[in-house]
Amino acid sequence: MKATDQIKRAGLMKTVDYLLEDPEARATKIMDMIDKVAPANLFPSQRLAFRDAIEQKSNWYQLIMKIADLNPAMRDTFIKNFLVDGNLMAWGRQEEMREKYQCNIPWAILLDPTSACNLHCIGCWASDYGHKLNLSYEDIDSIINQGVDLGVHIYIYTGGEPLVRKRDLMRLCEEHQDCTFLCFTNATLIDEDFCQDLLRVKNFVPAISAEGFEETTDARRGEGVYQRIVNAMALLKEHKLPFGISACLTSQNAESVGSEEYFDWLIDQGALFCWVFTYMPVGVDSDISLMPTVTQRRRMYDFIRAMRKTKPLFTLDFQNDGEYVGGCIAGGRRYLHINAAGDVEPCVFIHYSNVNIHDVSLLEALRSPLFMEYYEGQPFNNNLLRPCPMLENPDCLPAMVERAGAHSTDLQAQETADELCAKCHSFAEKWAPAADDMWNNESDPEFERRQDPYEGMSESDISKFNRLAQQQAGKSA
Repeated sequence: MKATDQIKRAGLMKTVDYLLEDPEARATKIMDMIDKVAPANLFPSQRLAFRDAIEQKSNWYQLIMKIADLNPAMRDTFIKNFLVDGNLMAWGRQEEMREKYQCNIPWAILLDPTSACNLHCIGCWASDYGHKLNLSYEDIDSIINQGVDLGVHIYIYTGGEPLVRKRDLMRLCEEHQDCTFLCFTNATLIDEDFCQDLLRVKNFVPAISAEGFEETTDARRGEGVYQRIVNAMALLKEHKLPFGISACLTSQNAESVGSEEYFDWLIDQGALFCWVFTYMPVGVDSDISLMPTVTQRRRMYDFIRAMRKTKPLFTLDFQNDGEYVGGCIAGGRRYLHINAAGDVEPCVFIHYSNVNIHDVSLLEALRSPLFMEYYEGQPFNNNLLRPCPMLENPDCLPAMVERAGAHSTDLQAQETADELCAKCHSFAEKWAPAADDMWNNESDPEFERRQDPYEGMSESDISKFNRLAQQQAGKSA
């Protein structure tokens, strides 16, 4: 780290200490700190909204106070790791690397420590992978070291059930104290000993899969799982540990996940965030009937935005929030995925690749043919409510895979990109007019913001667009 960066980091750490001495009185200064170090064009509308919410002591202010009330044994370290090392310091380094190598550099890396899982959830491709594949401790340690060199300090474990490997995951937390770790978990392996581990390492946060109430959860995950989730959340809340929720939106649970009752329940349980993912028909035997309808997705769009205005819960809707982040964030633009066999994939739902982390470096993977297809093709649609090259633009992915010479990385049964995307054409055709009506609705409060083609884009994104446009103009001349 450069001497100037070391000084900057030390100053930010002292500022966080100052804020945490009296968070209620000094909450308004949080945005002052962020505005001083973050680029002006980095999510300006969201930052303004956050500042207004704090000044008005709205639901976002309540959320900040909940974070401030976490167990002090881990609170300070967690906030510093995530806010300073994972974002304020990391972003500049990531932007530098994006410009230097002219490829995507992620904000976060998702990886599967294991293919093993103690459940068999309907609609989860990972449940079909079996229990034989693992990234070794050394594999994961190397990925993290390479990522940190590129400015990546956020690591998210998927699977399989990551907590099958919780002993190794805790060792990695200890080894990489300047990183923040999150895992998607079914929560059935969370116990008192694990809570004590979290208090000890201070940089690990679980995101519990909970898709509605008992009936819908147990229908997908198995009888009794809902109660085990409730017990795990109660234990985390008792210890004042941070945790969130991961909810997969399907046609069968859309009404329960998209209900105020469900959100109030999550808040009462102690959750700080909720990440909503739309069901994707990944895998040869995937059930396309689980895909939400256009009506359900449109309703979820409106519902999430209503909840953000009133509830102290940080909520992301990954399919519908593309308009805030410049469209698709996969392919290393903001994240990538490494499966338990080491295949480096552009997205957790896109099981195609040219490279394996056992054979190439992380940087080489980011500059591999399929990842460069993402880099040069994003955004895949000017309507950012249609972000995905598979779900909303199903003609894109097969062409990208073919040009890149990528192969299927599905660990159970091979599925061509054409076969995968064929399952998406009907939805894409139905969603397109609905999304276009929403995008072009002049009475929508978001309409004016949508007119900025660089909304949600970083400086490196804008630089890339200009460079690629010049290259294309040169070819046409």
